[in-house]
Amino acid sequence: MSFHKIVKTSAYHSRFQTPFRRRREGKTDYYARKRLVTQHKAKYNTPKYRLVVRFTNKDIIAQIVSSQLKGDIVFTAAYAHELPRYGVKHGLTNWAAAYAVGLLVARRALKKLGLDETYKGVEEVEGEFELTEAVEDGPRPFKVFLDVGMTRTTTGAKCFGVLKGASDGGLYVPHSASRFPGWDIESEELDSETLRKYIFAGHVSEYMEELADDDEERFRQIFQSYLDDEVDADSIEEILTAAHEQIRAEPEHKPASKKSKAEYAAESKKYKQKKLTKAERDARVQAKIQEIRAQE
Repeated sequence: MSFHKIVKTSAYHSRFQTPFRRRREGKTDYYARKRLVTQHKAKYNTPKYRLVVRFTNKDIIAQIVSSQLKGDIVFTAAYAHELPRYGVKHGLTNWAAAYAVGLLVARRALKKLGLDETYKGVEEVEGEFELTEAVEDGPRPFKVFLDVGMTRTTTGAKCFGVLKGASDGGLYVPHSASRFPGWDIESEELDSETLRKYIFAGHVSEYMEELADDDEERFRQIFQSYLDDEVDADSIEEILTAAHEQIRAEPEHKPASKKSKAEYAAESKKYKQKKLTKAERDARVQAKIQEIRAQE
């Protein structure tokens, strides 16, 4: 097979349009963004709200965002690093943590809107597929659309854990059950037990028990932080259940206490190396010489 060099003509260069910076960097899917942010042209001041879900190596970010000409406006946000306040101190990036973050951002948004008592969502989680329905003689539910960015939307992905948590928290997020864990492609039915297992980290508990029997060293290496806090496979579901109840009771954001300038200065001075005087340097050199001679 012969090699043909691709020759770009002058017409190619003269008509070339540089893609947007975030498209060049592979950070934004503008095909999806256009459809997520475009609002109804016949309505005034009715933005589309997006449930923006992003994952880092150690955190889960969930934000409710609307778009304006001057930029995106964050209405409210929740993070996985807030979960230790509710008793969840381990596995802050797994499926169960994603559900808890979705529940937290939903309850926080509804509390801010004054709809937390009107739309309580699913209080007894059984893993069933449910959409938030409008109440009679009352305001409609707060509607958001899932925005996963560049995340792969495979069946059972963690981004759908945030969606499920937000939906159970009382937000109206249009979706189907076909991407949740437990969805059977052939029968086109959702196994609610499998979904419930993921919501309460049952898959983590099963792996803990399996690894404890098969490889004790590997088990201690992975779950050492669980063992230090005396968290076993049987207590994970209880911890998450209590966390869900506490999230519903106190969804408000509480800012962490910050150190004063004097405290920061005292902390930095701990690690600042003190400059030695000439006499101290000479004494240090003589001490090292004596130490070397003693070893000989």
